[in-house]
Amino acid sequence: MVGGGNFFRGVAAAAKNMDRVTADTMGMLATVLNALAPAGRPRAAGGAGPGSWTALEMPQVAEPYIRGRAIRHLEKGRVVVFAAGTSNPYFSTDTAATLRALEIRAQLVAKGTRVDGVYDQDPLKYSDAVLFPEIFPTPRSSPGL
Repeated sequence: MVGGGNFFRGVAAAAKNMDRVTADTMGMLATVLNALAPAGRPRAAGGAGPGSWTALEMPQVAEPYIRGRAIRHLEKGRVVVFAAGTSNPYFSTDTAATLRALEIRAQLVAKGTRVDGVYDQDPLKYSDAVLFPEIFPTPRSSPGL
């Protein structure tokens, strides 16, 4: 799952006067742009690059996210890049990454970020944010794993 929502929401001054749904939709489109970069690079062995899968329908650009097809590509050793979050406003890319990981029965979710872990609130904004030293799902709290 690639991010990019802050590409518009967090940077553009115009987003301050925009409604949340429109801004979130523009952020989802930014994630599609970010997903196309690795998908456009051919593999060293001469094969096609990773496939891009998007929650927003745009068949000329990327495959629509279909769980079974994504799993088959992974079973064949192919890389898949998920974009456009869940296709719903008000949901973060982190939520979508976790959802997709559960759906494809991923063994690990890794998050690249500017902070050193998972906190109860944004540590860049709140000095009293609490770092969770470990987060491991239990079988009861993780259906499908």
